[in-house]
Amino acid sequence: MFRAARYAWPHNSCLISVMPLLLYTCLFYLITPLLVLRLWQRSLKAPAYRHRIAERFGFFAAPDLSDSIWVHAVSVGEVIAAVPMIRELQQRYPERPLVVTTMTPTGSERVQAMLGDSVFHVYAPYDTPGAINRFLRRVSPALLVIMETEIWPNMVCCSRKAGVDVVLANARLSEKSARGYGRLPALTRRVFSSISQVVAQHRKDAERFQALGVPSAQLSVSGSVKFDVTVSEALREQARQERQKLGLAARPVWLCASTHEGEESLILQAFSAIQKSLPEAALLIAPRHPERFDLVAEQIAADGWTLRRRSAGDTAAGADVLLLDTMGELMLLFGCADVATVGGSLIERGGHNSLEPAAWGLPLVNGPSDYNFAAISELLQGAGALTLADSAEALVNEVQPLLTDEALRRQRGTLAKAVIDENRGALERLLAVIDKQLP
Repeated sequence: MFRAARYAWPHNSCLISVMPLLLYTCLFYLITPLLVLRLWQRSLKAPAYRHRIAERFGFFAAPDLSDSIWVHAVSVGEVIAAVPMIRELQQRYPERPLVVTTMTPTGSERVQAMLGDSVFHVYAPYDTPGAINRFLRRVSPALLVIMETEIWPNMVCCSRKAGVDVVLANARLSEKSARGYGRLPALTRRVFSSISQVVAQHRKDAERFQALGVPSAQLSVSGSVKFDVTVSEALREQARQERQKLGLAARPVWLCASTHEGEESLILQAFSAIQKSLPEAALLIAPRHPERFDLVAEQIAADGWTLRRRSAGDTAAGADVLLLDTMGELMLLFGCADVATVGGSLIERGGHNSLEPAAWGLPLVNGPSDYNFAAISELLQGAGALTLADSAEALVNEVQPLLTDEALRRQRGTLAKAVIDENRGALERLLAVIDKQLP
C-alpha cells in the first residue's frame, strides 16, 4: 500500500549539505508567480498555455498508476526521441503503466498524437517539493526516465528521497551548458550525484557529466537514440504521393525546418538569388514554434513572395513558398524535399536534430551554431553529408549546386544515410540500463 510519508521533503539532512538546494528551492517558490505570468503572456499567442495550469502544481486526477514508469520529455524533440523507447517499454513491461510528462503544449500534442491513450499524460510539475511530492503521490512511479538534459534539482532529489531511481537517458551536455552548471558547483554535485544512471550520447558528454559530479560507476555511453530513426517503405510511398499532390514532383525543393526568428530573412534572401538561376525551385519553411506561423506568413508575403499554407490544404502549385504550419508532419515532408536545412543553426541557438532528414538520405546545409548537437554535426560533416553556411551568400553557394546537380545530391544523401546506419543500436543499450534499474 502506498504511504504518503514515503515522499518527503528532500532537505532533511545536515544544513550545510542541503543549503544550496534549500536556497534554490526558496528562489523557485519566489519566482513561481512570475512563471504563471509567463504562461499567461505566452498564451496571448498560443492559447494552450493557459489551459491545465493546475497540472503544473501537481493537481490532477489519475487512475491507479502504482509502480509506473515515468518518462519526462520537455517538448517536441524529446517526445519524438522518447517514443521508440516508450513503445519498447510497453512491450517489455505490459503490467506497468507509462506516465509521460512534458513542459509545452506542442510536446503535449505530440504525446497525444503519437501515443494516445496508451500512456497517461500530464504537464510536469514545477520544481518545488510541494508540486513534485503531490505528483509522486498521484503517480507512485518505480522509475523516472528523464530525456536528454532536462535536469530539475527537486525533481531528481525528491524522487531519489522517495526511493525512485532516476535515469538520465540519451543525455547530452554541451560545453556551454557544462560551464553554466559549473557556476553552481555545490548544487550541481548534489543533484548530479543523485542520478542513478546517466546514459550519455557520446564520450565527451560523459566526461562533462563526470567532471560535474556523476560517479563513473553511474555513467555509460550509448550513442544517440535518435540514430535509431527509420523510414519505412510505407512512409516513402506516402511521401512520393504527397510530393505529387503538392505539385512538387518536377520542382527542386529546399526544405528549411525548425527555423527561428532571424533565420527566415536569411533563407528568403538566399532563395531570391537561387530563383534567379533556378526559377522553378520551391522553398518549404517550417517554423519551430506554432505561435510564429502567422508572423512568418506575414514576413513572406511582405517580401513579395507568392505563398501557400499547409494548414489551409494548399498545394505549392504556382507558389514560391509553402509554409509548413502544421504539427507532426515534418518527418513525412522531409520525404518531399531534395535538400534540407535545419534551423536554430543560422543564429546563435545551438541547432536542432539533423538526423531525420539524414535518414531520408537528404544532403544537409546548416548554419555554424551546432553546440546542442555538436557530435552529430561532426559525424555528418566528417562524412561529407553536411556543409555549413554562415550567411545568405554562403547558403546560395552551398544549396544551389545541390538543387541543380542530381548526382551530387544523391552522393551526399547516401553519405548522410550511411551515418545513420553506422550508428544504430543506442536504443538497445539504453533499454539494457533501464532493465537493470527496474525492480
